[in-house]
Amino acid sequence: MLLLDLTLGSPAENLACDEALLDWCETGQRDGVLRFWEPREYFVVLGYANKAAVEVNIEACQKRGVPVFRRCTGGGAVLQGPGCLNYSLVLRIAGALQSITQTNCFVMQRNRDALSRTLSGLMKGKVEVRGDTDLAMDDLKFSGNSQRRRREFLLFHGSFLLNFDLGMIEELLKFPSKQPDYRSGRSHKDFLTNAGVAADAIKSALIRAWTAKQARVALPSDRVEGLVRERYCKPEWNFKS
Repeated sequence: MLLLDLTLGSPAENLACDEALLDWCETGQRDGVLRFWEPREYFVVLGYANKAAVEVNIEACQKRGVPVFRRCTGGGAVLQGPGCLNYSLVLRIAGALQSITQTNCFVMQRNRDALSRTLSGLMKGKVEVRGDTDLAMDDLKFSGNSQRRRREFLLFHGSFLLNFDLGMIEELLKFPSKQPDYRSGRSHKDFLTNAGVAADAIKSALIRAWTAKQARVALPSDRVEGLVRERYCKPEWNFKS
């Protein structure tokens, strides 16, 4: 699997890059990717089917100058920014990845085991899979994940709260329209936590778990640029109902 530690210059480019990497593998140019990226500014990302007015405090975002984008995968709205680490896996659909449910179980358990095995002395509590696609410690969520499937490959990506301003999440995101049972109606500030470890520690654990290796390759830059122009920078995509 190809390893990319690649943060592009804007939120739109970083979101487009994940979809471009999925396209890249689907067209037979790679056989799997693990990418890391770290946002340099605050921005909201809606899940594919979310409605901005339902999930986001738009007025608060406008006052703070925090833009709103939409990703190509499902799940709920998140706030991205400094203190957050993103990872993206592009995997061939085979074996334990034949369905959405099987994929959730397989990837989440592997990620949980990787963090538990490597970072047991550094994490603030026992790492557990909660809901379908969350990682939590002591019932407090620090990682959310989602996926998109094509014919041959799937994109599975997520974020880790490491040293994030959790108060901004409470301010900029409304209570989600859908919640896992274990949330039990808790507010963002009572439901979320920071993992409290360095980004490099998470990266190292996942690199080992997924056997990813760096290589010199020509990235699909044209596809990233095209997706930014056609989709990720357009209000009709980001604010579609």
